[in-house]
Amino acid sequence: MSGATVALVLAGGAAAGVALRHAWRAGGARRPWLIITGWGVAAAAVAVAVASAGAAPGTFLALALIPVAVLALVTAGVKVRDARTRAPRELALEPSDRASKAWRGWLRGLLAGPIGGVAAMGVGLAFVVWVPGAPQTRMVLGGMLVPVLWAAGMAWTLADDRILRATAVLVGVALVTFAASALKGFAV
Repeated sequence: MSGATVALVLAGGAAAGVALRHAWRAGGARRPWLIITGWGVAAAAVAVAVASAGAAPGTFLALALIPVAVLALVTAGVKVRDARTRAPRELALEPSDRASKAWRGWLRGLLAGPIGGVAAMGVGLAFVVWVPGAPQTRMVLGGMLVPVLWAAGMAWTLADDRILRATAVLVGVALVTFAASALKGFAV
């Protein structure tokens, strides 16, 4: 890939970033057009890289260079403030205003830990059992799903004020996914 192509891909990535940033801030009838323009410019930058270097290397280089251009765009807008004039702010969201109860804390701990983990493993196992494809691929993807789903379940249960709803959903997901996996296992 020539230097001119690299510069063109970087410029396309920066232009796409500008269009998408304006789409993020804009509203109304202009927003869809800005989104289409931003993604269209990014796709054109990928097409230029593919035409210059070939399908696989061009796609790889474009998908590596476009985020660099957008990161440069973001860092260009960084403002350094004096530490002494910092405005007071909250570091974290406030917990709910309800009085805390011991059983709620224990239930949150169980939901974020073992129950959320069991529900995530159930979804991963159901993915491995039910999704068509090569067994090795299904096992790897199912295994990769488990920590992501466990983290999502943990974040949800710790942030949600309705703890009984989270309990019902996670226990229900665990029961349904393990039952579905067992049924498929018995049918084979």
